[in-house]
Amino acid sequence: MEVRLTGKKSIYEEITDTYERYIRLGVLREGERLPSVRVLAVKLGINPNTVERAYTELEARGLIRTIPKKGVYVLGLQAHSRLYEEARHQLSALKDAGLSRSEAREALEEVYGAEDEKGEAEETI
Repeated sequence: MEVRLTGKKSIYEEITDTYERYIRLGVLREGERLPSVRVLAVKLGINPNTVERAYTELEARGLIRTIPKKGVYVLGLQAHSRLYEEARHQLSALKDAGLSRSEAREALEEVYGAEDEKGEAEETI
């Protein structure tokens, strides 16, 4: 699978968006192996930390899984759906236990980072 850098977004976002699109379109299927961080970094001529950041984001979205010393593998949409359903289940249980919407939002912001009104992450300096 080819990753083309257009310069329209940050490099890690372009990598993340490209692989997410390949997974959602079914071009990359569950269980397929992605290039290692080093291999992709060399191929694109970028810092390996940039690839690592993209892979970390894809993993946070539930689309890939990194197995230490084995590689990076596509989880696919079924695994993503299971993660989403598990999150909904856990949130429902927390709501039933008395967690308010504002407390849940605060916890989400602690985990994912605060976002502004446009849904973009706020930068802290």
